[in-house]
Amino acid sequence: MSLESSNDPQPPAGQRWLVLDDPTVIRAVAHPIRLDLMELMGREGRLTTADAARELGISHGLASHHLRQLAKYGFVEQIEGKDNRERPWRLVFTSQRIQGTDANPDLADAADVYERIAAERAVARFIDWQRRRGGWSAAWNQQAGLGQTNVYLTFDELAGLNGAINDLITRYVDERPIDDLASRPPGSVPVNITTFVVPLAQPQPPEEAEEAGKA
Repeated sequence: MSLESSNDPQPPAGQRWLVLDDPTVIRAVAHPIRLDLMELMGREGRLTTADAARELGISHGLASHHLRQLAKYGFVEQIEGKDNRERPWRLVFTSQRIQGTDANPDLADAADVYERIAAERAVARFIDWQRRRGGWSAAWNQQAGLGQTNVYLTFDELAGLNGAINDLITRYVDERPIDDLASRPPGSVPVNITTFVVPLAQPQPPEEAEEAGKA
């Protein structure tokens, strides 16, 4: 599949979701350089291969290879530029979610790889913030950083808590697609919000284990 034929220089309006339910597609995007490229494209709105290579400190050939792989699997597309020079790339989708892991072990394995890479990137961002935060105001420092809480929850309580957090974040995600520069309010900066929900080393509740065994 190739998505390199768009003539429209304007990004599609609104949030564009992609459901990831193919292990091959998930493994294709679960690559640090490709995730870097998509993040950079979201920040800039569009970028050429030369721009991407320069920003990431990689060769033009390597940037081109990964951009074309992303295009092959439907994540990015090339559009007409302002002149006859190199055509820029843009995101096809602004958000992704993985679906169907319970019924497909191969999909679950691919999702595990994707999550590990995403977690490593989140930790790297946090360490980078520790190096940079001295140059930010006390107000920003008070709202950024690491927060941890251990609490006993039932499954329904955890689901409700996750839903409430997602609703709060999704409001801004929907209002401000990551590559829509015009939707960014003055004074806004890109903020990464990563949540880890990890049941600690306890046995699964007996009733939950029984239901899982019946499935």
